[in-house]
Amino acid sequence: MITLKLAKKLIATQFPEYSHLNITEVEVQGHDNRTYRIGDDMLIRMPTTEAYALKVPIEQALLPQLAKQLSVAISEPIKMGLPSDDYPYPFSIYKWLNGESANHLTLSYKALAHIASALANFLTELQAIINIKGPSPGQHNWWRGDHISVYDKGAKEQIASLRDIIDADHALDLWEKACATKWENTPVWIHGDFASGNILIKNNKLSGIIDFGGTALGDPACDLVIAWTFLKGNSRKIFQDAIALDNDTWLRAKAWALWKTTFELSQCQDKQSDAAVIQKNIIHDILTD
Repeated sequence: MITLKLAKKLIATQFPEYSHLNITEVEVQGHDNRTYRIGDDMLIRMPTTEAYALKVPIEQALLPQLAKQLSVAISEPIKMGLPSDDYPYPFSIYKWLNGESANHLTLSYKALAHIASALANFLTELQAIINIKGPSPGQHNWWRGDHISVYDKGAKEQIASLRDIIDADHALDLWEKACATKWENTPVWIHGDFASGNILIKNNKLSGIIDFGGTALGDPACDLVIAWTFLKGNSRKIFQDAIALDNDTWLRAKAWALWKTTFELSQCQDKQSDAAVIQKNIIHDILTD
């Protein structure tokens, strides 16, 4: 079990130069990693399972290279910790980035429109990077950037299980049409988990992008799901108009979003709960947009 006590011990044994700093819990913890703040300027990020630990060396190697070609602040690794008797996985010390995760905020339509434009610019810059070698989609990022059909079986099962509460025929038609297309161009850089929880906001503006463990070179469609999972109304249109990608790529983006939201909805025991309603509304937007 990952605890504050364990984080303090790892820092004391592997990075004693930081052991005099105050080490504290962060307000909200994620599922893939546990995070603790080190002083004012750093954090320790510890994967919860071996699968998530696969991302650590990827981020350590690639983030300093990618950062040089991006105008938005991204996670900045400072040190990499090693597996030990106390903790079996590699872990990272990062620079602390100011800002609050977008999924914890209620944003005005004006702010959301500005953020949508900034997100589109970030992805455009990321996709334009051509001189850095990187991994292909795979286990480390749950095949984000691969062809959407990698999740064909699961998506169809999820859609079928939700037939009573979503337009399953329309959803299945969208899915099959998306699977019939593919990215015909050179693979481009993707973030791999471009979700609101990894978007930092300060003073109603984009201040940083974190959690690049799922980065790879592949089909950019998976990063576009943010259009439905976070943006809405005018901000969605601003984002879509600002990214110069073809209609088939946007169709696959809808399919990625559909797979994700039907998975989340399938996990909700109470299909009338607030969490379920959010997913049903996203699915409705995907199918009617």
